[in-house]
Amino acid sequence: MVIIPQLLSTSQVAEFQAVLGSAPWADGKATAGYLSSRTKNNLQIPEDQALTRRLGAVIQAELDRNQIFIAAALPLKVLPPLFNRYTVGQSYGAHIDGAVQPLAGSHHQVRTDLSATIFLTDPAEYEGGELVIGPAGEEKTVKLPAGDMVLYSGGTIHHVSPVTRGARQAAFFWVQSMVRDDSRREILFELDSTIQQLGHTGADHGACVRLAGVYHNLLRQWVDT
Repeated sequence: MVIIPQLLSTSQVAEFQAVLGSAPWADGKATAGYLSSRTKNNLQIPEDQALTRRLGAVIQAELDRNQIFIAAALPLKVLPPLFNRYTVGQSYGAHIDGAVQPLAGSHHQVRTDLSATIFLTDPAEYEGGELVIGPAGEEKTVKLPAGDMVLYSGGTIHHVSPVTRGARQAAFFWVQSMVRDDSRREILFELDSTIQQLGHTGADHGACVRLAGVYHNLLRQWVDT
């Protein structure tokens, strides 16, 4: 699980909140599978709405230049972001995201190696609504400042706790990585992060170059494009 702070700036979050207040919200069950529909109780903006595409384009532009996201996800394909809203009493029970998702407007399917949620409401404005990732006994609870993003394995059980005050809004999407194996992707991210840190501390240049060579040679072995 990787937290990416301030993927969206304060001004971008404010813009999102202004337009989402009057968005054409619909029942989220419309996009749920058979099992998920039993526990999904939220609102979503239909993916064919112009607003969904406009706000999604802003997010995709930020992802394209965010070095943490690129290093952690090694993205091959990113599905267009969608938007959801939880009001008082609404929640989403334990579920696993579908292994493949259709790419809107095409016949293509995208493998969902990674799931992502961008929080669009400040935690002080609502109670409950935590994103809980992992099976019972191993849960990690996530409730981030507006504009922050969490990236986690698409094959992980997760749920959204009931909202008890206010409303929680977020964007969510899936990523097909060039490296589908979670453990290999984690090794590459740790190695890349270490190389960057060493470079900033003025470590021996030749050693850093050799480590970078190890990183890229592992990437060549594991990448799937």
